[in-house]
Formats: sequence, C-alpha cells, structure tokens
Amino acid sequence: MEELDTLYPPDSDLDLSFTSCASVTTTTTDRTLSARSSLARSSLTLSFNDRLSCTSTTNNPSAEIPNFHRRAHRQHDPNWSAIKAATTLSSDGALHLRHLKLHRPVGSGNLGRVFLCRLRDYDHANFALKVIDRDALAAKKLSHVQTEAEILSSLDHPFLPTLYAHLEVSHYTCLLIDFCPNGDLHNLLRKQPGNRLPVESVRFYAAEVLIALEYLHSLGIVYRDLKPENILIREDGHIMLSDFDLSFKSDVSPKLDFTTRVQEGLKGRYSCYGDRQREETVTEFVAEPTGAFSKSCVGTHEYLAPELISGAGHGNGVDWWAFGVLLYELLYGTTPFKGNSKESTLRNIASSKGVKFYVNETQSVEPGMAELKDLIEKLLVKDPRRRLGCARGATDIKRHPFFNGIKWPLIRTYRPPEVRGLTMKRTKSKAHVISHVTGGASSPRRRWWWKRLGYLMRIKGSKYNLNSNHNYYCHTNHKVRKCA
Repeated sequence: MEELDTLYPPDSDLDLSFTSCASVTTTTTDRTLSARSSLARSSLTLSFNDRLSCTSTTNNPSAEIPNFHRRAHRQHDPNWSAIKAATTLSSDGALHLRHLKLHRPVGSGNLGRVFLCRLRDYDHANFALKVIDRDALAAKKLSHVQTEAEILSSLDHPFLPTLYAHLEVSHYTCLLIDFCPNGDLHNLLRKQPGNRLPVESVRFYAAEVLIALEYLHSLGIVYRDLKPENILIREDGHIMLSDFDLSFKSDVSPKLDFTTRVQEGLKGRYSCYGDRQREETVTEFVAEPTGAFSKSCVGTHEYLAPELISGAGHGNGVDWWAFGVLLYELLYGTTPFKGNSKESTLRNIASSKGVKFYVNETQSVEPGMAELKDLIEKLLVKDPRRRLGCARGATDIKRHPFFNGIKWPLIRTYRPPEVRGLTMKRTKSKAHVISHVTGGASSPRRRWWWKRLGYLMRIKGSKYNLNSNHNYYCHTNHKVRKCA
C-alpha cells in the first residue's frame, strides 16, 4: 500500500497558491464576507504563497477529532464513494491533504477562507475546504476553531454540514465539508422582487431551519449566529446551516412530556353516547438546553437578542429570537429593528418597543400571512421567559398554525420552492410541496392517497396520528371521557 501513496504529491508540495488579493480581484466568489458581519468576525487575510515546509509532510489530526468521518444519513451519498476510493489508496486508510485538488476560492468565513476542491483523479464530487491559518489568530480565536471542529465532528443531519475530514497540516487547520453551489440565502434574497420571498417559500426555509436548530439544541449546542448569510443552499434546493465558531455547548436533559387534549376535528362533536367525546394523550420528546448560559457578546448586530446586548447573560433563547428576525427578513427584506447605524439598531433592540410590521397597500395579502406575523410576534418577545421556544424549544414552535399541514418526518421529501436565481438538481424523491392549504401534497393523486390513508387509520382505531403537527417522537393514546 505504501507504493500507492506515490500517486499523490506529498503535503509539502500541495499547491495552495491562492493569494488573498488575487482571489478577491480576479475571481468571482460564491460567498463573500457580508458588510453585516458577526461582531466576533476578524479581518483575517490568509496568504497561501508559501508552500508548506518539508517538515510537515504528514497530517497531525487532533486526538479528540478523528481524521476521517463516517455519517449514517449520508452513507449512500456519491461523495462518500469518492472519499472511500481515496482512502483505499492511502497507506493508513485516512484522507490526506495531498488527495485534494483546490480549484478556486468561494468565500470567506469568520476565521478562514473556503475553497471549492475535488479529489485528485476524480472530478465528479465537489467539496468545500475551509482553511484556517492558526498563526494569524489570537488565542481566543483559536478556541473558536476548536469549537467549530468539535461541533462539526458531532453532527449527522441532512440540514447541517457533513465533516468528511479534519486535517492539521503545518499551521493550517482544514475542514472538508459539503459544497453548496447555490450560495447563501442572503444573496438569494437580493435577487427577489422587493428582496423578499412569498409566504410559502418562507414556510419551506423556516421549517428546515427549525429542524436544524432543534437538532443542535438536542445536542446542547446554542448556535448564536443565525442569519441568511449562514444558511447555504444545496444543489437540490434544501438548506444547510454553516459557521459554528460562535456556538457554545451546554448540558441538556431530554424528557418526555405528556399532555391531554380533545382530538383535533372532534371539538364540539358528540358521539353516539350523547355526552361523550374522544381525547388524546400526546407524548412528546423535548430536548432543549434551558440551562445554557453565557455572557459572551457575539453574533450579528441586527440579530442580537435583547438579553445578549444587556450583557447580563443569555441562553438558548437567543436562537429563537434570531429565528424570529430571520422570518421577518425573509418576509420584508429587512430586519425589524434596523436603524441608521449599528448603535441605533442596538438601541431599538434594547428598547421596550415591540416589533412593527410594514403596511404596503399595493401588496396583496397572501394565505398564511396573518399566521406568520403572529409567529414572529411570539418569537420577538423581549423577555426570554415569555418567548416562544425558550421553554420547550421547537416542540412548541412546530405547533404554531403557521406550520399547519407540514408532516415533519417527511420534510426531506418536500420539493423546494422555485424562486428567481435558484438552480436545482431535480430528483424523483423530491415529491412533495409544502402547502398551507393542501397540507403538503403535490398532486390530486397524492392528496387522495393521504386522505385514503387517514381514513383507514381512523376506522382501524390506530394509535398513531399521521396528520398531527408534532415532532418525530410523538404518538397518541385515545380514550373516552365524559363531558362536564
């Protein structure tokens, strides 16, 4: 196997000759550093003119973070076939930097720069390589690098990055993740009329971001940098959250919550017994880091929560506040508390005034608009103790009427909306469309199929409620009680 390594140049000969100045002036990047940057974002400029020294011909991955990552939900992805082919030719069965071929820079992150790369002798799989120059960072920034690498290594979710490899070469840290050719949601918004999306499109992106945040919070991870610039769009139109260097981890205690309520569709109706009606006991899985606490003031100023600005400490609620700001920006093309300067924006957020909505008489009222505004108001509550999501996380937000009709376990099969400037790779598996009216079906035949299935489940007295607006781990038990 050692002879096979000669097929690839050593790490010391890897061409990283992308100068920061040249790449900015001669290359059109897919994702550039926005003027609305995070507060902790440095003005880091990386230079790859100098080749790596001969003493760094081997990779030295961190002992806590493995070099090669396998992910269950992506095991059938074509990218894994390319990765496995490369590692088969490696003497130690690991992926090395010499196996990669950099093509062009595609953007800048909080700590480093991101390149489009492919495996040598295999041009059918695209990856993103985030390269961080540790020598250019202060000690606090280095801790952010370690945090991001640790978080990426723990993720296994369709709407979050897959970390294929973590490489340490010389003074560079390299993270190999998914490449998203459609750029980010911020640039997509700029291509839309009025810099805004239709309500149905907002529902689609909001649902996928909500699922991603739910997964992060179930791991005890508070994201703290939610904004359109960090929501990338894959080639199939689905989203991927990026940049975890401002996140922090906390303990989380998963639990099962039991609630009892009258079954949907039977309120006010009586059975053949005259004074009896059915109720359901719903069991819900809740994993929200309600004990998370930090005093670090990080994030993007327009998305900062009031408790974060005060400096008194914050927790998981900052993500749900940012989620409300995101919905507002997707709907109106601007953030709700934006002022003429950063200082005025922060004063507007910290004030006691609530959120106000634009009144546009020429804009038609879309279905679901009232529900969306109500959800935004409940998320943008200044007091985190009364903010929707702070107590039970995404479990409560999923129940909001704005998300009625979404079948959460099938969210990956929904067809992304067709919006201006978005090119999608069509697959037969993307068969459903999120719809506030039809409840997710994309054709009369599929609507008939769901109705027929629901009818069969009802007449057989099944304990599962497929049409519920609960999370993945929800089931119901029905019983009969006497009305008061």
